[in-house]
Amino acid sequence: MWRISGTFEKLNAVLRERLRVCLGRNPQPSAGIADSQSAKTTGVGGEQRGYDGGKKVHGRKRHLLVDTEGLVLSAKVHSAKIPEQDGLRMVLESARAGVSQLKHLWLDAGYEGRGKRWAEEVLGLSVRIVRKPAKPIPEKVAMIWAEEWAKEGEKVDWRRLMPPRGFKVLPCRWVVERTFSWLDQNRRMSKDYERLCATGEAFIYVAMTRLMVRRLEPVFSIFRQFLEGKFSEVQIHDLA
Repeated sequence: MWRISGTFEKLNAVLRERLRVCLGRNPQPSAGIADSQSAKTTGVGGEQRGYDGGKKVHGRKRHLLVDTEGLVLSAKVHSAKIPEQDGLRMVLESARAGVSQLKHLWLDAGYEGRGKRWAEEVLGLSVRIVRKPAKPIPEKVAMIWAEEWAKEGEKVDWRRLMPPRGFKVLPCRWVVERTFSWLDQNRRMSKDYERLCATGEAFIYVAMTRLMVRRLEPVFSIFRQFLEGKFSEVQIHDLA
């Protein structure tokens, strides 16, 4: 009944606004990040299942739109075979009424094309594609390039031609990846166990509600003690 009535989504929205206020942010975000996560399904059956050729996963995709704090603005669960561009349209249409102040959007390269164009032309959003760093070239190739430049009288250290190796945090995109990690800490979210996509969406909101309540608990505790007369307004201000 709560899933059908949208109670889980409303709880998520109310707690998100309160938490953003506690963090000194505007209750309604003006910027967001969207991304998808392919999740394996189980043998219980259910609607909208498919194969994601890129991730080699048979199941569903969880499409999220989050704010710059990583809090979920909108969630959409659909078949894994649906491409990112179409999934982006689904999650943004779902969020259109609740986040009317959204102006900026960060996406990865998988959304370039009709997904990016639709967000810019239909919703009027400012969209930025955050790309991964260039892949390192082989050391032998860099040394050959340096030797060729040396023949022309220009000395170049071949090591400077190589981009930095190892993991690199991508600007803004790391926020939504952290949100997926938060969701994966919940046992019910380790896979997609649900028959209905709507149930999977509801459990995303439940998981985020649990996280936000735990963060807001100290604030509620202090306010409760203030109502009981244990703190004065000056002490409350100092604690804040």
